[in-house]
Amino acid sequence: MDEGDNATGLPDSQYSSTRRDMLDIANSLYGTGVTMDIEIPMIAVIGSQSAGKSSLIESISGITLPRASGTCTRCPTECRLSSSSQNWQCLVSLRFTTDAIGQPVPVRTVKFGDPIYDKDDVSERIRRAQRAILNPSTDPRHFLNDDVIMDDLEMTFSSNCVLLEISGPDVTDLSFVDLPGLIASVGVGGNKGDIDLVKSLVTDYVSKESCIILLTVACETDFENQGAYHLAQQYDPNGKRTIGVLTKPDRIPRGDEQRWAKLLKNELSQLALVNGWYSVKQPDSVQIEAGITRARARQEEKEFFASTAPWSGLPLKFQQHLGTECLANRCSDILSALIAKSLPAIQEKIQQMLMMTEGQLNELPKEPSKDPIGEVFNLISKFSARLTKYLEGTPGADGLLQTIRPRREEFRRAISATAPDFRPHNRHREDDDNEQPTVVPLEFLANEGELVVPTTDDSAIYIDDVMQFAATAITRELPDNYPFVVTQAYIEQVVQRWEFPTRRLADEVEDILSKKVKDFVRREFTQYPHLEMQVMAVVTERIAGCAESTKERLEWLLEVESRPRTINEHHYRDYRDKILAHYKGSRPQYNNVSLLELLAGYDQASDEQRNQDLHETICKVLSGFDELGIHGVRPTDLPKVLPADPYEPAIAIMASVRAYFQVAYKRFADNIPVAIDHELVLGLNRNQGLETMLRRELGVSETDAHRICAEYLREDASVASRREDLRNKRDRLSKAKRELTRLRL
Repeated sequence: MDEGDNATGLPDSQYSSTRRDMLDIANSLYGTGVTMDIEIPMIAVIGSQSAGKSSLIESISGITLPRASGTCTRCPTECRLSSSSQNWQCLVSLRFTTDAIGQPVPVRTVKFGDPIYDKDDVSERIRRAQRAILNPSTDPRHFLNDDVIMDDLEMTFSSNCVLLEISGPDVTDLSFVDLPGLIASVGVGGNKGDIDLVKSLVTDYVSKESCIILLTVACETDFENQGAYHLAQQYDPNGKRTIGVLTKPDRIPRGDEQRWAKLLKNELSQLALVNGWYSVKQPDSVQIEAGITRARARQEEKEFFASTAPWSGLPLKFQQHLGTECLANRCSDILSALIAKSLPAIQEKIQQMLMMTEGQLNELPKEPSKDPIGEVFNLISKFSARLTKYLEGTPGADGLLQTIRPRREEFRRAISATAPDFRPHNRHREDDDNEQPTVVPLEFLANEGELVVPTTDDSAIYIDDVMQFAATAITRELPDNYPFVVTQAYIEQVVQRWEFPTRRLADEVEDILSKKVKDFVRREFTQYPHLEMQVMAVVTERIAGCAESTKERLEWLLEVESRPRTINEHHYRDYRDKILAHYKGSRPQYNNVSLLELLAGYDQASDEQRNQDLHETICKVLSGFDELGIHGVRPTDLPKVLPADPYEPAIAIMASVRAYFQVAYKRFADNIPVAIDHELVLGLNRNQGLETMLRRELGVSETDAHRICAEYLREDASVASRREDLRNKRDRLSKAKRELTRLRL
């Protein structure tokens, strides 16, 4: 084929430098891959298969596309045409924006061979380039250099594209992308999924508001059966960005000429387009086989429209819509104008998205260290220090100690509730007509916040029960002497009831500690899920170990309490004296009315409220004590001088047990929480015990520690993928920003 033939017949003198500048800017932006992030004006050529789309592309670009069987367009082919005073040349590249499964990858543009200076070589190079695109796992050089190109394809269609950069003195200034033709059906052995795949690929382009749709419609086929128009109408219902191109006007069925002419004149309102309809005529297959030159083809195109009805009779206005030259000029004008109009918004959008992308990158966790061993050591040390501080206590209602505190209070109340319910009167008998005496609480304990009034008689221990138990315990003792084992037995009964609250508190604190510390671990190692999992396992083991040793300590404390002993004699005696007086005063007197109640009511009443006779009697008694030199006696002390009670031994035992309980339970209610805190909570990392265990169990000192630590720091796949996507996006936007700056200087 003669290289000197005018490929397009389109002189570049009619194109302004501004138009060329706009197209250069758009082409540069396409090359950065930024179209994945923002919309850049482009022309997309679409049409159904056999709509004459390939012939139109050849006519505009001046090259020949592959036409052998099975070589239809299977990936986007981006054509960048530019007029130049230099010799004609074509550069072929491959641009990859997705991987084999369609996931975004860093934009990569690969040169596919040396520049082509002979137009006859372009078709074969494009065929090989498409094969390389459709076999992404094979080195593209294989398809460039091998004499035999394999027929098997990894993919039937791809969104990655073949890039053609064509320049020369006979080339127009224009850029467009040729998309695979829409498929209506597949042949025998074909993949029906390709129909939707191609439609999806085309939709990705035409759905963008910045895309100018160059719609090819074959005049030989019923208009309603051409799917490309319906797709264009779906995404451009008002026809504002669609340019219609009628191909094969020489094959219009007889009688349909005027309908197609009306379409070109935009007289069919439902099919009218803002940018109008155009028509081109390309050589048929016989002419192509005969080797018709492109110059001759353009001449025959002009002659056809000038001599063939209804085209020849169109008004001058619509004569300018006939022929490849008019179409190319109009496309170039529309595209460059849209680019110029969009540039300010594009620049602003690029800057906004750059800032947003940088912000999103900064929000991601820190990238894994290049020194994994040092980083793991550092993470463990920081974790240990922060955990120790956390275990010591931190402000906040949901803190560890704040959560444990209510459980400690419940424990103290539970132990306090085990106080023996001694009743200083006989058990009520069914045959006893006397009213059951009222239970008088130990009022003086109210000052200690421990006044508990029994609500039932279920746990009551009556004085006659105590007396009977004491009597049966006598072995070799002298009369009126009762063995200590009675007192000890009652104390042991009480201490046995401490076991359940103690174990419950230990279990509750262990559960709280486990939950809180595990939450703490998650917060500390959220960036490193693999390390978090291993640390969590070690922490769980450590807590279990501390809990076990804590329970051993608690068992020891329970065992210690099983034998009554105290060196806090002062408080014990004080409690015993008060309780003894209380029990003695609660013995039935004054017609079964408790003397203690009577005296207590008297002591608390005002002078006006007091019974005058009782007042005079009590005053005489108190005066008698003063005369005997016994001073400071109060009315409530009078029960101490009551006559001997036959149940005196039982009262003494009851007072001793109850007094010892007051001393022992306070001691125990303090010791158990303190022991749990010391052994379990603070014991978790005392002397960096947990930190030492972590270093040992995590294997950070093993021979293959580098590999182990690198695995620990391997971030979650979703985070790594997100970081890579954002970096790729930032790179695309940065390149686009630099290109805009460079081209607009």
